[in-house]
Amino acid sequence: MVSFETIWKPIEAHQGEIFHQIRGQQFTYKVESGAVIPDTTNRQLPRSHFAEAAKLLPLRNTVPVQHLQGPSYLYAILMDRKIRQSDW
Repeated sequence: MVSFETIWKPIEAHQGEIFHQIRGQQFTYKVESGAVIPDTTNRQLPRSHFAEAAKLLPLRNTVPVQHLQGPSYLYAILMDRKIRQSDW
């Protein structure tokens, strides 16, 4: 299992780049004060929710993370090749 710190670093590094939700909607995000802020919603996704979702990797869909804030964004970011590389 990859440490969460190893996952969080590329999340920070790829802010401002285009990501795609499972149904194709594209978005970018910024990281501020320990939260991911997508440009297509007024939600702030806490780092702790990414850490919780990371325990469930790899994700096949958004169902396992429905209890967390912004499940479609969590899935889109964590399952993107820029973030996961070949780790999961």
